[in-house]
Amino acid sequence: MVLSVPLVIEYESVMSRPQHLLRARASLLDVGLLLDAVVRQGELTSISYLWRPQLRDPGDEMVLETAVNGRADRILTFNLADFAGAKGFGIAVGQPGPAWRERQEGLT
Repeated sequence: MVLSVPLVIEYESVMSRPQHLLRARASLLDVGLLLDAVVRQGELTSISYLWRPQLRDPGDEMVLETAVNGRADRILTFNLADFAGAKGFGIAVGQPGPAWRERQEGLT
């Protein structure tokens, strides 16, 4: 998993919204612990190049930029339509569930 500082800050911002905390029955401490774990497991990449605009939603551009700069082969999202521009960079776009099942099958 590739990460960038702007992407982690965005994750923190979204996960800390009151409605998300309530729905997840989580606290700000929980968000911090989860993000710390994600950052420890991820690969931090620097954003050297920007190609804006490429996507329908400007808020998703940092995800694509992180993926391109980090040489990711896939973006996992529930929002497939907004990431159609990723294909131009050779990055596949898929949903987390099928990708997880595919990975599990490959491990058996």
